[in-house]
Amino acid sequence: MKISVEFDMTPEEFRQSLGLPEVKIIQQEMIDSIITKMQTGEEGYDPFTLFKPFFADGLNSMPSMFMNMMAGATHNKKSDE
Repeated sequence: MKISVEFDMTPEEFRQSLGLPEVKIIQQEMIDSIITKMQTGEEGYDPFTLFKPFFADGLNSMPSMFMNMMAGATHNKKSDE
């Protein structure tokens, strides 16, 4: 049995209906802080250091990461049908 429910509301309305807090201002302040620290050259805030956890094997792992993401998306789409 498959049941579908459709909500006709904006993401903002949906967030409010779930009682979730507004985090847009906090996120923007964090991004502005990171950008400022990167521009002033503060230690630990260069782009390579910030993104290092995402690329543990260096930039050589990017092609395999994208292939894995595409394979997962294809797999999920087939299981939905």
